[in-house]
Formats: sequence, C-alpha cells, structure tokens
Amino acid sequence: MARRIEVTGAGGARLAAWEFADPPKEDPDGAGPGTPGLLLLHGLMGRASHWAASARRLAERHRAVALDQRGHGQSAKPAEDAYTREAYVADAEAAIEQLGLAPAVLVGHAMGALTAWQLAAKRPDLVRGLVVCDMRASALGAASQREWTDWFRSWPVPFATLADVRRWFGEDDPWLERPDPARGAFYAEVMQEGPDGWRPVFSPDRMLASRETWVYDAHWEELAQVRCPTLVVRGLDGELGRAEAQEMVRVLPHGEYAEITDAGHLVHYAQPEAWRSVVEPFLDRVLTA
Repeated sequence: MARRIEVTGAGGARLAAWEFADPPKEDPDGAGPGTPGLLLLHGLMGRASHWAASARRLAERHRAVALDQRGHGQSAKPAEDAYTREAYVADAEAAIEQLGLAPAVLVGHAMGALTAWQLAAKRPDLVRGLVVCDMRASALGAASQREWTDWFRSWPVPFATLADVRRWFGEDDPWLERPDPARGAFYAEVMQEGPDGWRPVFSPDRMLASRETWVYDAHWEELAQVRCPTLVVRGLDGELGRAEAQEMVRVLPHGEYAEITDAGHLVHYAQPEAWRSVVEPFLDRVLTA
C-alpha cells in the first residue's frame, strides 16, 4: 500500500507526500491522522520510497509520512533558481501543517537532515524531535562541489537496463572503495525508463544547484538553535566523521549520539534493522513524552 498526498510547497510547488502503510487505528500515542507524527526527509537525489521500509515499521505505532522534496521523486521540478535552502525548509513546514503532523518528529538523511534542523531552529513550535542521519554541519567547500560536478559527468547514461544501473553504482563507480549492492539498489530506485534507456528522475544540474546552497557554509549556528531532543546517527564508514558527529551532539542543547557499524552514508537503507534498533527507542520516547 502506498498512498500519495498532495502538498503545496513554497511558491506553489506541487509536492508528493507518501504513506506506505495505514496508521494505527487505535493509537494510545495519539499518532493517528491529524495528530502528531513523523515527517521523513530523504537526501539529495533520494526519494520518499527510500523510506518505505522504515515508514511501514514506524506506522505500527506512529503516523509516518515521507516527502518527495522539490526536484525529486514525483514532486515538481522547478527552475534552477528555485532550489534555495529557504524553499526546502518552507516545503517541509508546509507539509507538516497541511498533513496535520505538528508538532512532528523530523527524520532526515543528509540534505533532508539539514532541512530538518533548519526548520526546527526556525519553527520550534512545529518540531518536537529530530533524527539527523549522516549530515555534516561543517562547510564542504568549492572543491567538493567540483568533485560532484565531475562525478555527475562520469555517469554512463543512458543505462541500457536496471541491472546496469545496479552494477555501475554498486560495483563500477570509481567513487566506490568496495562493492556495495545496497548503493546499487538505492540508485536503481531513482531511475526511469525512456526511449533510449534508463535515466535519473531528477536533473543533475538541479541537484548541483540544490547542493550549491549549502556546501560553502557551515551550519553550526542553526544547529545550536535547535531546542528539541535530537539524535545524531552516523554510519561507521559514512560521510559524517565521529569527531564531528560528537561535536554536533555537544553543540545541540539536547543531543544524543548513535553509531552503526557495517554502514556507510546510506545507513537507513543499507542496514534497516540496525537503523531501527537505535532510532525507534528515541522516537517512542519523544512521541510519547
């Protein structure tokens, strides 16, 4: 079961939100439709369906909704100047209000985590808790943006088959240090078939435009303004280093730390059981407080 819900984002952008299971009909936690719940925010190039397994499990106890953010999944793909940090945050704000989730727990991966803590700093009345998954607060810099530009150019698109997608992103991509089947499956979910083969559902130029709005700046000040309980989760081989993650926890007024072994950047997708084992107790505690 997957139910699409239309959300109107900043500037009138049409956004697709998704429930992947029916919420509890009789929920002592008060997390049925129209009551506080969870909003799940994917990272750059991701889509709501990457949260499907987590959302189904969470729906046993809470209402869980995943959002296709602008430029991603089945949401609108506006012009390149529409991918500002303010627009992403306003979209999440609109989703919480229009879906009746407030005060929500925001669960964000990478870019989605940055959106989550920026919204929590801006609108503390809408957010009761945060899960930040593998997102750095430090500036990444111009070299990082150039590397991403070169990486997009290296993609051998169009792919002839989805098996080719899985193989390239899971085995052949020069960015990989070792084979990663979960990464191949992750990218297979963001491809669509056209007359000449398989291409991403997003525009790489728009992804670079989105990324450009945060890579040159540090985000420690906004992190320090988050007043709700926040769990910072990193994969042992992810992009967020242990020292920086622990500093983020120190900066957060109510920060907690969790680390998952045998996981890289795609923690929630590659290691779903380990992910749930650290996230679900936090969510239960925050949503029943």
